[in-house]
Amino acid sequence: MENKKVVIITGAGRGIGAATAKLFAHNGYAICINYKSQSGPAELLAKEISALGVKCITVKADVSNENDVNRLFSTVDTELGTLTVLVNNAGILKPQSRLIDMTAARINEILINNVTSYFLCSREAVKRMSTTTGGSGGVIVNVSSGAAKSGSPNEYIDYAASKGAIDTLTRGLSLEVASEGIRVNCVRPGFIYTDMHADGGEPGRIKRLESKIPLGRGGQSDEVAEAIYWLAAEKSSFSTGNFLDLAGGL
Repeated sequence: MENKKVVIITGAGRGIGAATAKLFAHNGYAICINYKSQSGPAELLAKEISALGVKCITVKADVSNENDVNRLFSTVDTELGTLTVLVNNAGILKPQSRLIDMTAARINEILINNVTSYFLCSREAVKRMSTTTGGSGGVIVNVSSGAAKSGSPNEYIDYAASKGAIDTLTRGLSLEVASEGIRVNCVRPGFIYTDMHADGGEPGRIKRLESKIPLGRGGQSDEVAEAIYWLAAEKSSFSTGNFLDLAGGL
């Protein structure tokens, strides 16, 4: 039987994506956990979610690759049913660097993984959700970053720029599909305790910066997941093209 609520969460094997998958599962969604390379954490998460009595699948796919994206969405069509929510969460971070030391290869890798992926996945979601193509509407929630506003100077302005592009995508797409039954919103986490900071070369980055956060602490993945879920749920039914900052007051 087709589940009435189906969500794809990209980059869901760890951190914010994993916390979001658990929360949606607790609210009765059938879950597609997308991951790029690390099957172990994704499969463990799927096992945990399946124990809740909801259907859960894992799909290995590089969401910056068009063929992989097409396969991901086709798999969900077949195994879970009609997509109702897309959470664009997948992204990468490179070691901290000033612009003067960045190569074109690094910059392009960041932009393709963090921007192209959101465009491709959103395109496939709109095809399925739009009332103009026979869909029943739906919701897209983009995960941006507080870096889109701060610029992350001396650390990773390439990552910050990629998230600025996601902010623009959110606003533009929300207006493009508002009349087609699709809402598009965005969360901008900042200083959240996740493994991504290790990717940037400083696992303890949040601890170092805590004194600059008005609330005096870093955030947790579960807190971001709650915001994502609210934007996807009917309680936010009059919200589209909006941004919810989760940066402790920054």
